[in-house]
Amino acid sequence: MIIEILKVILLGIVEGITEWLPVSSTGHMILVDEFIKLNLSEAFMEMFLVVIQLGAILAVVVLYWNRIIPFTKQASGTYQFDKERIDMWVKILIACIPAAVIGLIFDDFINKYLYNYFVVAIALIVFGIAFIWIEDKNEGHKAKVTSIKEIGYKDAFMVGLFQLIAAVFPGTSRSGATILGGIWIGLSRVVATEFTFFLAIPVMFGASFLKLVKFGFNFTFYEFFILILGMAVSFIVSIIAIKFLLSYIKKNSFKVFGWYRIILGIIVLLYFLVLK
Repeated sequence: MIIEILKVILLGIVEGITEWLPVSSTGHMILVDEFIKLNLSEAFMEMFLVVIQLGAILAVVVLYWNRIIPFTKQASGTYQFDKERIDMWVKILIACIPAAVIGLIFDDFINKYLYNYFVVAIALIVFGIAFIWIEDKNEGHKAKVTSIKEIGYKDAFMVGLFQLIAAVFPGTSRSGATILGGIWIGLSRVVATEFTFFLAIPVMFGASFLKLVKFGFNFTFYEFFILILGMAVSFIVSIIAIKFLLSYIKKNSFKVFGWYRIILGIIVLLYFLVLK
């Protein structure tokens, strides 16, 4: 029992770190799951590896509550809708459309044919190269969009198309794809990263809800405990990871994550093709 709990804590730590850093939580989870097997059903684990992300999403909600809540408190004590925040949520929902539509239609196909080590490894390497190339290309260029409110509806949809790539090809990294897409269309690193954080809220809540419905809600007490523990750990670690990433990118580029992705992708390929 103690060993199983330690495994769940490790999975929560990995999820909390890799959900926000653009290095692919899926790629890391595949490797970790290969060496750390929980004594639970395959159906539960498929659901667990998605729903554990709710803990990470709650970290964004807590850290950014005053910026994402769509109303503000007036001096009179009443609450009034904030037009700027509502406009931001409209843009977020626009960015969600491509992945939501394709995800609903092809979820089973993606899980069956694309959720494997080879696709994940190639996606890690390709987007690692893309990060390095985009950062080199943009070096010395001033970002066109330097605040969330400056993001246009077209920009939001373009970021959504990059998120679609991540939804179709596991290992791309949802945060990595949307951050890369944002930088490519002219968003500053900070704006692209924060918009990615906000975009994750409806996406991950939606994905988790679908997995829970597919699995059913009749958990055993042990399964429920494991799920809550994993979410709690990912929540705590996510707060640290988010603060670190925002601090890091204010002074540094994403190149280091690009190189890390390439190395990890090669390790995944070597392990499954040669060592295993």
